[in-house]
Amino acid sequence: MSDIDCHRDGPVLRLTFNRPHVLNAVTSQVLDDLTELLTETAEDPAVRVIVLSGAGRAFSSGADLTTVTDAPPAATLHSANQLIRTLIALPQPVVASVHGPAAGVGCSIALACDFVLASTDAFFQLAFVKVGLMPDGGATLLVPANIGRARAMSLSLLGERLPATTAAEWGLIHRVVDPSSLKNDVDELATRLSRAAPLALTAAKRAVNAATLGVLEDSLKREAEGQSALLESSDFQTALAAFRSKQTPYFTGR
Repeated sequence: MSDIDCHRDGPVLRLTFNRPHVLNAVTSQVLDDLTELLTETAEDPAVRVIVLSGAGRAFSSGADLTTVTDAPPAATLHSANQLIRTLIALPQPVVASVHGPAAGVGCSIALACDFVLASTDAFFQLAFVKVGLMPDGGATLLVPANIGRARAMSLSLLGERLPATTAAEWGLIHRVVDPSSLKNDVDELATRLSRAAPLALTAAKRAVNAATLGVLEDSLKREAEGQSALLESSDFQTALAAFRSKQTPYFTGR
């Protein structure tokens, strides 16, 4: 699992996307490996908190489009959904430490965590529409659950970058901090959570998620159906070709 750095620090498990050469773009294998690590962690009462971050200049730039010829995009979608389910169902609180881009499914993964602390140089982007796709990884539920329909529509249909400062103002994330203090602030939050009553944290997490994300499976099913059709479209193939040639795609709606 070299693409994911795993480090235990007392009651805190630190997991880091370790593909800095592609801004931590994820493949189905990376997502599966992370899900496996988290599933094992769920059974370990000695782990009180999980911190998820990215190496290099990004949290995660989303799905790795350069691997589409090696693995079907649908495989990445399936793996992403399994990861989102796992993050939300974990008994331990999960803290996302975000710097640089959290884009595409990288944004979905961050928002599936229980706390998102981001540096002022971070941004969040549902960039799917730019390659002829729709938001997935639970984003069609996670985003409006936090900030409402109007803002979710803006992020989903325009695909523009949302600066971390605005994300915090909107309530999309927990807090925005100076880049120089991100690690310390994340560590302080992780320490605070690790000293809290674990059974109470688990019960509270499950109750809040049940009240706000109770239709997660319906959302993931809708996303999978819609995305599967879009992955077969000419627009997506056009976007892939444009991505590889570093051109702007022209979409025909086919």
